[in-house]
Amino acid sequence: MKAIYEFGPGRAEGDGTAKETLGGKGAGLAEMCRLGLPVPPGFTIATTVCPRFYKAGRRVPKDVMAGVRKAVARLEKELSRGFGDPARPLLVSVRSGAAVSMPGMMDTVLNLGLSARCVDGLATQSGDRRFALDARRRFIQMYGDVVAGVDHDAFEEVLSAAKREAGTTQDTGLDADALERVVARYLEVFKQHTNRDFPEDPWAQLEGAVEAVFNSWESERAVKYRRIHGIKGLVGTAVNVQAMVFGNLGARSGTGVAFTRDPSTGENVFYGEFLMNAQGEDVVAGIRTPEPIADLAKHEPAAFAELVRVRGLLERHYRDVQDLEFTIEQGRLYMLQTRRGKRTAAAAVKIAHDMAKSGLITRAEAVSRVEPVQVDQLLHPSFDPDAPRTVIARGLPASPGAVTGKVVFTAEEAEKRAGAGDAVILVRNETSPEDIGGMHAAQGILTATGGMTSHAAVVARGMGKCCVAGVGSVRIDDEAQRFTVGGVTVRAGDVLSLDGSAGEVILGAVPTKAPSFTPEFERLLGWADALRRLEVRTNADTPRDAEVAFGYGAQGIGLCRTEHMFFEGDRITAVREMILAETLEARLAALGKLQPMQRQDFVGIFRAMKGLPVTIRLLDPPLHEFLPHEPEQVRTVAQSLGVAESIVRDRARRLHEMNPMLGHRGCRLGITFPEIYEMQVRAIFEAAAAEAKAKRPVRPEVMIPLVGTEREFVLLRDRLRAVAEATLSAAKVRLPVVFGTMIEVPRAALRAEGIAKDAEFFSFGTNDLTQMTFGYSRDDAGSFLPAYVEQGVLPEDPFQSLDQDGVGELIRLAVERGRRSRRTLKVGICGEHGGDPKSIDFCHRAGLDYVSCSPYRVPVARLAAAHAAIRAAATTAPAGAARKAPARPAAKAPRKAPARGRAKSAKSTLARR
Repeated sequence: MKAIYEFGPGRAEGDGTAKETLGGKGAGLAEMCRLGLPVPPGFTIATTVCPRFYKAGRRVPKDVMAGVRKAVARLEKELSRGFGDPARPLLVSVRSGAAVSMPGMMDTVLNLGLSARCVDGLATQSGDRRFALDARRRFIQMYGDVVAGVDHDAFEEVLSAAKREAGTTQDTGLDADALERVVARYLEVFKQHTNRDFPEDPWAQLEGAVEAVFNSWESERAVKYRRIHGIKGLVGTAVNVQAMVFGNLGARSGTGVAFTRDPSTGENVFYGEFLMNAQGEDVVAGIRTPEPIADLAKHEPAAFAELVRVRGLLERHYRDVQDLEFTIEQGRLYMLQTRRGKRTAAAAVKIAHDMAKSGLITRAEAVSRVEPVQVDQLLHPSFDPDAPRTVIARGLPASPGAVTGKVVFTAEEAEKRAGAGDAVILVRNETSPEDIGGMHAAQGILTATGGMTSHAAVVARGMGKCCVAGVGSVRIDDEAQRFTVGGVTVRAGDVLSLDGSAGEVILGAVPTKAPSFTPEFERLLGWADALRRLEVRTNADTPRDAEVAFGYGAQGIGLCRTEHMFFEGDRITAVREMILAETLEARLAALGKLQPMQRQDFVGIFRAMKGLPVTIRLLDPPLHEFLPHEPEQVRTVAQSLGVAESIVRDRARRLHEMNPMLGHRGCRLGITFPEIYEMQVRAIFEAAAAEAKAKRPVRPEVMIPLVGTEREFVLLRDRLRAVAEATLSAAKVRLPVVFGTMIEVPRAALRAEGIAKDAEFFSFGTNDLTQMTFGYSRDDAGSFLPAYVEQGVLPEDPFQSLDQDGVGELIRLAVERGRRSRRTLKVGICGEHGGDPKSIDFCHRAGLDYVSCSPYRVPVARLAAAHAAIRAAATTAPAGAARKAPARPAAKAPRKAPARGRAKSAKSTLARR
């Protein structure tokens, strides 16, 4: 198998499509070479070598190193330089590059080959001894840190001391003599930490650097990054070895990072930063404050003009925003990277929309460019502009958002506090790749140094995290766990707010306002609606929930949980009266109090949905969940009902079950206490009749939960249909009476053909179906599921993303068998999986008609359903492909979306159903 792929100006072994083999960086370099762009020559060690490296005991296989030597020899010939040649040294960079971009997570070594005996030759060639010594000190520091494991701070202490001695704050303020002393001290630091001399053999240096890059694939930070971003299935990283070009070769040299459009807002402007007389790590590490890319025209107008040309060429070629790295060596531009630019959710929407409007991409491509999970970021609130705020500092608006949290100063503390439920703001001088876990855990990130393309900014945008970077007025004291700015001291644990869009650091909390949709986002969702086949409904239990969902474009309610209504106001008292009743008459009297309350709820929900279907699930949880268990609560309830405490305790004891999830609940309650379901159906159709009389469209659907046998469904359906028809007849109203069932018991899935003879629709309750299929208790599985995922027993938590092999097989089977006996059977899903993009993709392929999710996931589901349709259209449809669902209107999302937050249910156990 080929291990080495070479590239250079106008030639390349491979191209931009070969990411799986060359990694993203290598593929980008190869493609730029094929386009004739100025790229320093080099070669890529394929990703397939990475697993061989680990199999060989973390050593580069001998045949690969032999290939590396041949590739270096060809570089020597092409550039008329020698690797280790004291007179004309060939220096190289060694960089990582996986198939999926992982900014800053793996290692890089620059200036490799600059041994002690090569410094004079480099100085003579360049005519600049200071440059040669600067390159040497950078090499020792990077090699010592990356390859030998020497603490980076040990080198930085030496450099800082040298700058203090020279009376400068910048590296560029050190002259050649000062740098020579720094180099000598660096060599001492290396020996102190490793007990060996710095390796001066360039081949040993190269092999060590290649090993370090491969080793970084399994570093803690890289593994954590892949876990956070769900990156799976990659064999490893590639290694790119490339001839050095020098941005630190004097005043006419520089280096920078740029995006072809603004990755924060999506505006079509050239966006980036650069530093003159610097190397690449200076820009991304925030060591010096960079200049905006437009100012490059003042320093090197010809190089800037060429960079602008390259910007347009690469964006048109890739038909997407590109993230570029470049170096200017004595006025000449060299391109070092192009890759798909990471962007915020807002930027992703605007970029996709604008590119489609300009004709660069199709509408389907535009929709596919915005990930469903990104939509959730767009639904977060922003700070109320009219609310008072105490701005204590301003920095760069590196990544948008409006967040509040408690200040922490280390990534470890951020993870610890977030794990305990605290919202935290991570404050650092500048983040490093080792901080990835804390960055993920934090609500927002504040850095004292760094620019718009620093590590903190790039990673935060990729994560959708709020970030304010380069707040130079902040003075951080890590040891004392505090920072000061403008006379204000902020300590660990203090509350801080960040406005990532304005770059503001605000003392204390700031009130928020509801999110709003941009015209571009509305239009993009409209394109998604035109592409998708699946309907998107919502899980809504109150008129307010229904209004929110309708505003977000829900096409109906797929699950209205009637038990949640029982906790409102005085209703819980009537429910408890019904439970404690000893006679049918007493129970009916209590239900009589509940009926008008339920009726009014249904009126509000029907009205909010404006004639769209509303699927109402009859009472599901066991009755003991409505009774108190703590002594003080028992006493309060007994007093409110005018009964003895012993009666309440006794009834709670009699209703207690060893396994209530498998006990007296759902349709089993309806069969043993038919008057409960009868009251609910009467309330549903009284409300529907009232709406119909008022000339308002209404489409109720009644869902019987937890059915496991055909007889259960038929018995209840017949009894309840009679109640519904009698109610409509008394009101002199004619409406369709539709009954279906929730498929959440595995036996029901297996017996779907029989059940569908009488049921007009199925709705898969995948929360319980997953629980019963696996035999896992949702309330207790958290004790072992993380270990199962970590050790590969399961690919992910099956309660978060549908188990397509097991639970999915039951769903496919039920759909096939159900439609065998009722061709027009309507089928949907209403568990939490209804808002999960991967589960939605499965539902499309399985032939379901709709998914139902929480109101705030409706836009996510709309986009995910479109993605599923796009993917399906791109592949050959299998025999018996999903049937076409009838078209149904989609409500348009408003410009101003409703407020996100609302009070949680009083019963968390009910909310999980």
